[in-house]
Amino acid sequence: METYNLRSGIPIPKLGIGTWQMKDAERITEIFRQAFEAGYQLIDTASAYGNEIAISKALRALAIPRDKLFLQDKLWNSGRGYQEAQEACKKSLKKLKLDFLDAYLIHWPASPKLHTNWEEINAEAWRGLEKLKADGYVRTIGVCNFKVHHLEKLKKSAKEMPELNQIEFHPGFWPKELLDYCKKENIRIEASSPLGNGDILQDTVLNEIAKRYNKTPAQICLRWELEKEVLAIPKTENLDRITQNRNIFDFSLTKEDTIVLNELPYCGGLGIDADEVTEFG
Repeated sequence: METYNLRSGIPIPKLGIGTWQMKDAERITEIFRQAFEAGYQLIDTASAYGNEIAISKALRALAIPRDKLFLQDKLWNSGRGYQEAQEACKKSLKKLKLDFLDAYLIHWPASPKLHTNWEEINAEAWRGLEKLKADGYVRTIGVCNFKVHHLEKLKKSAKEMPELNQIEFHPGFWPKELLDYCKKENIRIEASSPLGNGDILQDTVLNEIAKRYNKTPAQICLRWELEKEVLAIPKTENLDRITQNRNIFDFSLTKEDTIVLNELPYCGGLGIDADEVTEFG
């Protein structure tokens, strides 16, 4: 698997496996076996997914060497305090039966809809992550769903800025201002929903492009993201698609097709705005 280098020099695979909604340990073991045979190393999970124990069982069943694995987890909203963030990470490590995580991310910024002191909440959570890194519990730290203004406010108190920002990113939805900002600040964008919610794969224009390359619509989406220097984490439980999604390093998109994909209308996205969301608490 090809890699990017993070700002600290840590290599991170350009393509990973998402595990949202995966709960069954036996099924996860099947998926991971197929994924690692295809060359995947990055596994993305979160405490909110409720599958850390199942993932641990799968990794033990497959006896995957720790140095062949890049595992990232996320801090849920209930643990955004300085001490709470550290305790949450250690709890996740215990469930995963690991000594350290390769990456640990704040899952959501505090929403102004719920918190008048959202800036302070984000800063305290980030202090907790910085401490976890300093103590060796995580190799690198980052955020999810942070916009430019969240990152700019964080910069005021952070000892170091995030190396990763995991956001919704796919044809039909790519926040160019945020992408440009993160490139300038050397923050790697991760596409947590590189295929949206899947509906985009039915798009007529996308399918026409895919036919010309003899690729699947999903492969076109993932290649488009790769060419924007974005790390993609598609989630699928289809074993054939795991291998298909891996095969995106043997072709390039033309400038003309890239422009067309850039201009696709919003379709099949998640539609969750970090500044507006209230239901997560």
